[in-house]
This record gives sequence, structure tokens and C-alpha cells, in this order.
Amino acid sequence: MNKSSEERRDFLKLTGTMGIGLLSAGITQACATAKPVSSLNPIQQQALKPHTQKFNMSGYGAPKIETVRIGYIGMGNRGSGALNRIVYLENVEVKALCDIRPEKAQEAKKKLENTPHNPTLYSGSENEWKKLCERDDIDLVYICTPWNLHAPMALYAMEQGKHVAVEIPAATTLEDCWKLVETSERTRKHCMMLENCCYDFFELLTLNMARQGFFGEVVHVEGAYIHDIYDSFFDKSKRYDLWRLKENQRNGNLYPTHGLGPICQVLNINRGDKMDYLVSMASNDFMLAPRAHALAATDADFKQFANASFRGNMNTTTIRTQKGKTIMVQHDVTSPRPYSRIHLVSGTKATALKYPLPGKISTGHDWISEEEYKKLEEKYQPEIIKRIGELAKKVGGHGGMDFLMDWRLIDCLRNGLPLDQDVYDAASWSAIAPLSEWSVANRSASIDVPDFTGGSWKNNAPVDISMTKGGNTRIKERSL
Repeated sequence: MNKSSEERRDFLKLTGTMGIGLLSAGITQACATAKPVSSLNPIQQQALKPHTQKFNMSGYGAPKIETVRIGYIGMGNRGSGALNRIVYLENVEVKALCDIRPEKAQEAKKKLENTPHNPTLYSGSENEWKKLCERDDIDLVYICTPWNLHAPMALYAMEQGKHVAVEIPAATTLEDCWKLVETSERTRKHCMMLENCCYDFFELLTLNMARQGFFGEVVHVEGAYIHDIYDSFFDKSKRYDLWRLKENQRNGNLYPTHGLGPICQVLNINRGDKMDYLVSMASNDFMLAPRAHALAATDADFKQFANASFRGNMNTTTIRTQKGKTIMVQHDVTSPRPYSRIHLVSGTKATALKYPLPGKISTGHDWISEEEYKKLEEKYQPEIIKRIGELAKKVGGHGGMDFLMDWRLIDCLRNGLPLDQDVYDAASWSAIAPLSEWSVANRSASIDVPDFTGGSWKNNAPVDISMTKGGNTRIKERSL
């Protein structure tokens, strides 16, 4: 830890958990937050938690699994999409499917008709998923449930000796982020967050370009999740038990990882650099509360939101790394704006920007021509795209990136290779939500980002994108 970080931590301990900038009751009352400031104090306490690594999961390749046996929990939009993709891979067996709604479990099994897969169904009660995790014929538990269930299910699955692939975010509290790290290290079971945007085509291209020095020294990066899904928050047919509207009663950058994951890989976060501290600012909420309160007057399902407050329309979080790089991440899922993850990579020699589409490259004042771009794209095409990029587009899943993610996960497990995303990535990327929540509530005060690696980030190797090992998991092209 550098001197400035040590001094900051010492000062925070002396001033207590109220943090920098909250030295008067007047300021406290002026803070816009969906929760009382005092209820967020444990976030800062967990941010300061020291960690002695028991086993380094970064770069760890678990014993090879020739045929990966999978159990899926949560058969809604994400879970059913995962089933659509997995049938294209050889050397996998879908052993079990779980959803609290029997009809969803049955619908999911129907998708597997005329395939070699004949999974057992678990449904009807809240704890059926535990039975799936307890089976001795499952290697990987694939979790696609509402956010609040991600960490409890991942923890239980690892305790039962299973590797875990969990949808984003992997956890919603810092305490659970730490539990995921500690459990993965103790059990030596992988816990991968399913951040599919790390496998999108432009993101993979810019990662390879960064690795080969095209951008020079990368100085600043930006990511976002700007996605107008406003109506879906109130659609009971799309959000089981209105779970996502409930989650949005927290005021922070609640869904950072789509934008953050790819740029963290560009910066080698947790693998040569680390996020040091952040500050976060949110606008007021101008849309969620008015609609929720209005619905509460006529629909009994919304009465629980009659007096609720929600996160602001736009959250902007800025992060400084240990090596002095900067990151900006934004979140807005209610405003009527075109979709954007930004994906900006800015270096001393060149810049890349994905949104608005199409992706662009600059080596100076203007973007390069389409012809020059195509030459660069051909020169820096990542190996995974060369091998299965066109097949992935045919299978689909957000344009093919979901299939690339699943194929790579299975291939790493089969070949005993380290995963592209480990538990430290899952924890540190997910942690931005509660950390930003604390910062917003504390008048955008800075808060340290925990070192989930226990210091091993200094020597951890970057994600291997060379594909010199593995790559032998076959795709059933005849099904395409």
C-alpha cells in the first residue's frame, strides 16, 4: 500500500465510520440517499477489512474435467438463454434444472427435447436449489436467479464441492464479496461471474490491442450501463416478484460490471494493478418513485413501494488505480437514452471508443477511416474470434458474446486452465455497487476499494488470451 492510502485509512479509523466530509448533521441531512446514512456504515468497515490470502485462485487451474456436468438454477430469461447455447457444445451434460416456478422448470426441460440431455427438475419450494447443489454428479452450478440469491447460492454450491458460474453481480454486499473470496480460496473451487461483455467482439479486439502496445500506456478508461429498461421494472410478467424494482431502492451504481469488466481487463486490474479508491455521485430520481407511488394507489402488488425512495437516474463513479490510472463508470437504466456501454480506452498513443456504434479507433485528432480500421481489426483479431467468432454469431446470445463466454468457460474447465474471470474479479467488480452507495450517501466522499487478492495482484499474471493451451472443446456445427 502506498503512503497516501495508509494515511487515508488511518484518518478514516480516527474519524469513525461517518467518513470524510460528514462532520456536521446539516451535511448528513442534505445527502440524497435511498437509505439512512448510518445503515451504510458497515460498508466502510468491510472496505477496510484486511485479507490474508489462503490460496491464490488467480492463475489456478483446477483438475481437468473431461465432461462437464452442469446444474442450472433459475430458468428465467438468462437461464433459458444459457440452455439454448449449451446444447451446441460437446463434452457437457445438463444434469439438473431448478426454478421455484414449476412451469418454468418444465418449459426449460422442453427446450432439451431431442438432445442427449435429460435433466432432473427441482421446483416448487424456496430451498429446492440446495438439493441440486448437493448432488454428487454435478461439477458446475450455473446460477441465473435474482441478485439477492447469487451469493448465497454460489457459497453453498462451493461448500458442496462445485465450481460456480454466477450471473452479475456476484454479490450485492461487501460482506458477501468477502465470503465468496474466502470460500473459493478455502475450497479451491472456481467462482466465475458471468460477465459476458468481456467476450464482445470490439472489447476483445481492444484488449488484444492493449496487450500488444497499440494504445501505448493506457491512462484512462470508461464504461457504462446506459439501458432504457424503465418499463420492465413495473412489468410483473418480466420481473419475478418485482425483484429488480426492489433492488433499485439502493442508491448507487447498481450494475457496474458490463462496462467495468472489459476495461478492468485492459488495465490488468487484480493482475498488475488494482482499484485503489472511488468517489460516486448520483442525480435525484425523477422517474422510478413517481410511477411506483402512482401504481401503489391502484395495484396491491405495488403498495410496498408507496413511500419508497429509489436510486438516482444517473450515477457517475470515478475510480483511481494504484498505478495512477483512472476509470469512469456510469449507470442509468430509466432515462430514454440510446443503449451504451461507452467502452473507451485512452492511451498515450491511441484511443478506442465503441459507443455510439460502430466502434472507432483514433491515433490523433480524428477517427481513422473505415478502411484503416478494417486493417487494424484483421491485424489484432483475437485468437478466440479467429477460431469460433463466426460460429458464435450464428449461435447467438447478445450477438455471440454469450456463446464465446460459455465455450471458453467449459474449455478451461475441461483442460484444467485458469478462468478468464476469477473470484477476485467477481468480488471487486461487484463491490463497486455497495461502495458507490456509501459514497453517494456520504456527499461523494472517497472510499477505498478492498484488495480482495491480499496483495497478490502485484504478481498475478494477466488473463491469457493467446489460446496456446486448450481450445479443443468441439462445437456441434451440424446444429447451426
